[in-house]
Amino acid sequence: MAQAVEDWYKQMPIITRSYLTAAVVTTIGCSLDIITPYNLYLNPRLVVRQYEIWRLITNFLYFRKMDLDFLFHMFFLARYCKLLEENSFRGRTADFFYMLLFGATVLTGIVLVGGMIPYVSASFARIFFLSNSLTFMMVYVWSKQNPYIHMSFLGLFTFTAAYLPWVLLGFSILVGTSTWVDLLGMIAGHAYYFLEDVYPRMTGRHPLKTPAFIKQLFADDLVVVAPLANVRFPIPAAQELHQD
Repeated sequence: MAQAVEDWYKQMPIITRSYLTAAVVTTIGCSLDIITPYNLYLNPRLVVRQYEIWRLITNFLYFRKMDLDFLFHMFFLARYCKLLEENSFRGRTADFFYMLLFGATVLTGIVLVGGMIPYVSASFARIFFLSNSLTFMMVYVWSKQNPYIHMSFLGLFTFTAAYLPWVLLGFSILVGTSTWVDLLGMIAGHAYYFLEDVYPRMTGRHPLKTPAFIKQLFADDLVVVAPLANVRFPIPAAQELHQD
């Protein structure tokens, strides 16, 4: 069992493995009182006035207390982050990292701007961690890129992947949890999907081109597929002897 878990962990692509490890270590550290969530949560005033820049990152690593909800989000993080990195972003690690960076920036911007809008500022002020929102963003992007895959929800009904975010949103409403973080993830995910997939098809422009300095951080192997017609198969020695 331990060997199977170790193999599963080692087979994860680099971004998925790194994010999952950081999230689990951070959450366990808070549960054991090794570190405190008060040093991790998103606080714009402390970021600007006290230069606690790390809060812009650490608020995406803490998934609250270790309970069923934590396991639920770890499953979605491991599954859909891995699926995106291995399929849609195969051989494009830098682009995948840039997608996460874009999502984190959009989510942070929404919370900061929302905190300044009357009537809704109180709701945004209660959002201290955006880890769940970033996970939901990945689910949303995956569902948009794989809309026709058939799925089942707890064996109760089947649906296509295009409706997965809405099914999860309905489940959150059903169990009485806050839907704010899910909605923020959907907004960030749709912003990325529109700018990366829809807008380029409409205009021919690509506004989310990954910067060169980010590409230099990741040494992706080029995936080259040779045409079958150009592949030459050697004649086995036995056949050569037979032809002689």
